[in-house]
Amino acid sequence: MAEEAENKESVDFIRAKIMADNASMRFGGKVHTRFPPEPNGYLHLGHAKSICLNFGIAKEFNGLCNLRFDDTNPTKEDVEYVDSIKEDVRWLGGNWEDREFYASNYFEQLYQYAEELIRRGKAYVDDLSADQIREYRGTLTEPGKESPCRNRSVEENLDLFRRMRAGEFKDGEKVLRAKIDMASPNMTMRDPTLYRIRHASHHRTGDAWCIYPLYDYTHPLSDSIEGITHSLCTVEFINNREFYNWILEALDVYHPEQTEFARLNLTHTILSKRKLIQLVQTKTVRGWDDPRMPTLCALRRRGVPPEALHDFCARIGIAKSESVVDYGLLEFCMREYLNAHTARWMAVLNPVKVIIDNYPEDGSDVFDMPLYPDDASFGSRKVSFSRELYIERDDFRMDPPSKFHRLAPGKEVRLRYAYLVTCTHVDLNEDGSVKTIHCTYDPASRGGTSPDGRKVKGTLHWVDARTAIPAKARLYEHLFAMDNPNDVPEGKTFLDMVNPDSFKETDIFIEKELGSLPVGQTVQFERVGYFCKDKDSTDACPVFNRTCTLKDSWAKIEKQKAK
Repeated sequence: MAEEAENKESVDFIRAKIMADNASMRFGGKVHTRFPPEPNGYLHLGHAKSICLNFGIAKEFNGLCNLRFDDTNPTKEDVEYVDSIKEDVRWLGGNWEDREFYASNYFEQLYQYAEELIRRGKAYVDDLSADQIREYRGTLTEPGKESPCRNRSVEENLDLFRRMRAGEFKDGEKVLRAKIDMASPNMTMRDPTLYRIRHASHHRTGDAWCIYPLYDYTHPLSDSIEGITHSLCTVEFINNREFYNWILEALDVYHPEQTEFARLNLTHTILSKRKLIQLVQTKTVRGWDDPRMPTLCALRRRGVPPEALHDFCARIGIAKSESVVDYGLLEFCMREYLNAHTARWMAVLNPVKVIIDNYPEDGSDVFDMPLYPDDASFGSRKVSFSRELYIERDDFRMDPPSKFHRLAPGKEVRLRYAYLVTCTHVDLNEDGSVKTIHCTYDPASRGGTSPDGRKVKGTLHWVDARTAIPAKARLYEHLFAMDNPNDVPEGKTFLDMVNPDSFKETDIFIEKELGSLPVGQTVQFERVGYFCKDKDSTDACPVFNRTCTLKDSWAKIEKQKAK
C-alpha cells in the first residue's frame, strides 16, 4: 500500500485520474486520447506540450491516440497547415498509425445531430445578427435576454435549418443556436451558436457545404464519435466543459471525460497563434520557420532536437494552475541533449589572422582530432594546419586584464590539438585595430603538450587559413527582449516590443569538411555554441543557425537558488 501511495504521488493529476479510471474499469479499462489541432496555423511550443501529453499517455497506458483536425472554419484553414502539423507531430514522435481524422469527416453526422436537437426542442434558428447576439447575451453581472426567434416551432426551425443548408440565405443572415439558459452565470451557456452560414470553399469538402458547425459544438461530438476516453485540453476551455457536457447529454450519446491542464507560458515568448500570424504577415519575421519563432518548424530549423522538447515538457510537468516557465530551462534541455549527442568541430566567428613566423611557409600538418572527446564511437576527423590560421578576435588582447588566459603580446597559449604558440608582435590597421597577429610555435609541442612540462592555461580553437572555407553564421537572441511581451505599454502593440538585436548574420570560417554536412544536422562549434546547417546553404557558402550558446545561465541561476 505504501508503494502504491508513493507511485500516486509521483505522477501528475491527469495520470492519477487515468489510473483511478482504469482501476474502476471506467471506459472498460481503455485509454484513448487525441491531439486535435485546428489547421489554421503552424504548431508552436504550447502544442508540443499537448502532443507529448496525449501521445505519451496513450503509450504509457497501452492505449491509442488519434490525430484529428478540427477543421470547421474554411476561411482560415489550409492544406499547408495540415501538412505542416503532420510533419511536426511525426518529428516529435507522435504515431497515430491509421487514425488520422478530420471533423469535416463528420459534417453529415453533425448536421443530423443538429436536426435531432431541433426535434428535441433544444436548438432554434435565429435571425439576430452577430452584434445583436452579443448585445442580447448580457454581461457577467446581468442576465441576457431571449431572442424573439427563440420560441419558433420545431417544424419552422427544421424548415429554416434545411433551407440554410440549401444555400437560400446569405452569410450572417441566420444561425442555429442551442436553447439553454440566457440567465446562466456561465456566459458560454447563454444559447451559444451551433451553426453559421459561410459560403466558402472548404479544403476537404469543397463547396458541398455552405453552413459550418462551430468549434464548441463540433469538438465534443468528434470526441464522442471517435470513442475518446480522456479528452485533455488546456484551462481556457474549462468554461466550455459545461456546454460540452450539455451537448452530449442532450443528444444522449457516448460521453468522454474532459480534463483541463495549464497551458504553457514561456518568458520572452508569444504563444498566441493570432499574434504569430501577425508576425508573419507583417514580415516582422521571415516566415513561420524563422528560427526566432516558437513554432515547431522554426525550432527544427534552428537545430533543436525533439528529445530536448520531450525533456522540457517532462520537467515542467502537468499542473492545474498556470505559471510562467523561464526560457532558460528550454535552453538547458537543448544543451543537455546536444552535449551528449553532437560532434565537435572548429569554426571562427569573428576571425583575425595569425601568422606563425617560424613555421615553414610551404609546410603543413594534419592532426587527428576526436569528434567527441568523451566518446570514441563518434570517431575522428583529419584537420589541416599551416603557417597562417584564423582565431577568434576576442581571444586576443593588446593590453589584457588580469586572469586573461588567452593570447596577448609575449603570452603563450595552446592551439587545440596542435601546438603551443607565443605572440611576438602585431600588425595594426590605421584605426588601431588588430590586423595580423604574429607568433612563433614550439615544434616539440605537437599535439598541444609542452615538452618540458610547463603550464599553459589558455587553449584556443582555430582554423587553417589555407583550407578553411567561408560560411555564414546566423546568431539569434530572444525575439522579445522583455520577459512578458504581452505586457505592452499604452499606445504600443506587441510588434513594438520585438528585439531589434534578435538576429545577426556574420561571415565566418569553418573546417572544410563542415561544408559537406547535410542540411539540418546540428554540431558544436568548439568554445562557441551549437549550430545547425540551414536550408539556405549553398556549395559556395554554407549557412549555420545558432541553436544555443554553450553558456548555461538557467542552471547557474537554479544552483544559486538552491544555496
